[in-house]
Amino acid sequence: MTEENNAATQENAERNFQIQKIYLKDVSFETPNTPAIFQQKWEPEIGLQLGNSATTLGDNVHEIILTITVTAKIGEETAYLCEIKQAGIFTISGYTDQDMGAMAGSYCPNILFPYAREAISDLVVKGGFPQMLLAPVNFDGLYQQHLQQQQAGETATTH
Repeated sequence: MTEENNAATQENAERNFQIQKIYLKDVSFETPNTPAIFQQKWEPEIGLQLGNSATTLGDNVHEIILTITVTAKIGEETAYLCEIKQAGIFTISGYTDQDMGAMAGSYCPNILFPYAREAISDLVVKGGFPQMLLAPVNFDGLYQQHLQQQQAGETATTH
């Protein structure tokens, strides 16, 4: 039992996770139908798209980018389209390949989301629209869903 605890402690001691920098990489805000859209009753349909990507910058240094696109429409007219690429540079070492996938696909996006949420809210208000507060996102669940879809795709192509 002591050997198992020592092995687990040694494994955790070799793991390293550090946030080096969090920054806004890209921002886009469009209001193609202003000022006419302000004359309409504000009952928009909101569309939300999420995505993320990871790039290795060097030994154990990774850039993770969380992309969030919010589209507000009234009928067929677009009130606004807001896209944020919130990025971070992270030092991540001592993790298995499987754990690295979870770090890039879930853990880091969870860290970046509050920054992106605030940036979207600020842009929407500055665009003259009511505040847009995005609901929390379960990145762990989305990552698991992504893995299941990958496995289903691999199973379909091997049979």
